[in-house]
Amino acid sequence: MNLAKISANGQITVPVEIRRLLDLKSGDKILFYQKQNGEVVLSNASAQAIRKAQSAFLGAAEAMGISDEEDVQALVDEVRYGKER
Repeated sequence: MNLAKISANGQITVPVEIRRLLDLKSGDKILFYQKQNGEVVLSNASAQAIRKAQSAFLGAAEAMGISDEEDVQALVDEVRYGKER
């Protein structure tokens, strides 16, 4: 268990063990959210955003017929230069 003291300005220092666990670096943002049971959870906001984006795009490549790097490059060329795949 780790404790952190709140300063007069409402600031805390996240204990090193927690920073390592969440892979937090200087300048990272921490996301605080409350579960339905009232428990407050904190997480690395960047990692949370990446997981959400990955979930949103799950299956998109297959649906577009993209299966390898050549398909990705063809899509980039199509968007960039108007070339059909």
